Amino acid sequence: MTMSLSVLDLYQKVLPKTNCKECGFPTCLAFASMVVSEKLPLKNCPHLTPDTIEKYQSELDDQHAVGKWTKKDLARESLEWAKERAASTRIQDIVKRIGGTLIKDGDTFILELPYFSDAVLIKEGSISKRDGSELNRWEQVFIYNHMAQGGSTPPGENWRGLEQFPSTISKIKSMREHVEIPLVKRFKGKPDELRKAARSLGGMEIKDQKLSADVALLFRPLPRVPVLLLFWDEEEEETFDAQVKLLFDETITEHLDLESIIFLSERLRELLCGEDG
Repeated sequence: MTMSLSVLDLYQKVLPKTNCKECGFPTCLAFASMVVSEKLPLKNCPHLTPDTIEKYQSELDDQHAVGKWTKKDLARESLEWAKERAASTRIQDIVKRIGGTLIKDGDTFILELPYFSDAVLIKEGSISKRDGSELNRWEQVFIYNHMAQGGSTPPGENWRGLEQFPSTISKIKSMREHVEIPLVKRFKGKPDELRKAARSLGGMEIKDQKLSADVALLFRPLPRVPVLLLFWDEEEEETFDAQVKLLFDETITEHLDLESIIFLSERLRELLCGEDG
């Protein structure tokens, strides 16, 4: 039976341990780590014989195939899980629950679901943009989870911060570090640029004295999932730093699990900041 090769096994038993850097890495151990966890070809080491490469690459291919010691592809695993959750959901049964327009193409049902300022097409086993291009995997994850979640209560725009929902302690840090702080860095001192970016996504500025923010922007990424973004710009004279806060309707946990709320929020940040997803 073939034994799996760990990073240390590869370093000690196979590599020359010369740290010559000709592979592009500073040490043989660093190279071994990339071969085992990132599937870097063993032949990138110029000091191994063809016989050695053939023998050990075969062993590495076997363990890569079963995911042994490889770096986990979290997006792929999350998408597989979300698809499995939604697998028993019939397209024609969810339109009343999540919104959109049902289209019948022969024997096939397609749901055209508004998504920010555009729409996505949901078919059995696939989600694409209206032009046929794919969404990124995290977008697909939160849409599949939305399909599977089972919530039916329409939003009433009773806004809550993430910390006001149960079991969100671990998510609050992610929201802060991966959504709110990057938005502050991008739009501090530039509220008009934030307004412009929001309009391109179908966002609407709302005026409500109770919100007290310098800019309040309402987004509808999905028909049943509104998001309210509040922005306070910096005030140098009062030493007040800029802040961003995302608020969600009190019904959101009926429509998305907590992980998907974070994924959706991160996608909103990417789109506002002009980042590739």
